[in-house]
Amino acid sequence: MPSRFVLVGCGGIGSQLLAPLVRCLRNNSREALLVLVDGDVFEPGNALRQEFPASALGLNKAEALASWVREAGLACQAVPLYLDEANVGDVVREGDLVLLAVDNHRTRALVDRHICSLAEATLISGGNDEIDGNVQLVRRRNGVSLDGTLVEIHPEIATATDGPASGEGCTARVAERPQLLVTNLMVASAMLNCLWSICETGSAPYSEVYLDVVQNAARPRRWFRAEVDAA
Repeated sequence: MPSRFVLVGCGGIGSQLLAPLVRCLRNNSREALLVLVDGDVFEPGNALRQEFPASALGLNKAEALASWVREAGLACQAVPLYLDEANVGDVVREGDLVLLAVDNHRTRALVDRHICSLAEATLISGGNDEIDGNVQLVRRRNGVSLDGTLVEIHPEIATATDGPASGEGCTARVAERPQLLVTNLMVASAMLNCLWSICETGSAPYSEVYLDVVQNAARPRRWFRAEVDAA
């Protein structure tokens, strides 16, 4: 069980993932530190699909949720920033388990590159469009990428130019790429399933899961580079 869990993105997927994640960590690793990372603020338009108290309006998302996590009895650090080349190394460290719940490929590519520079790390990345989503697992063990990398399997992540801009909240981005609460919940659940498998058994029998809300379907696939009994 890692000692540090880093949730990058506290919006549509991340805020729905947080409550069961905290319960899971409290039950299995009371010494764990949960790090919440997000540079955005909670806006009125977020309330229909994101899990925040009404008192959080206008506050930074990571800081608002960190207060709740601490009240729930788990150590928590808030990083009220968007990740970039200058700070990613301070936020994501050796041995971390990273839950990546962002809505842009630029941040996915940034975190993927940084994970590849570490000897030991686990990345669980989740994303969605309106009615479908996916979750990827990337594991680094002894300096080797067991599953490949995000950009190897999805080249569009490496070439995308989208990303969080200063002053642009997720409400503006959702206007261009609609998100549904049910899809966010499905992706968050699949990310938690992957986390449970990694923490309880040391591995997972898949590298990616495709999710379809309309069909209520989850389809796993493997793209392992190396087979291991326990990672």
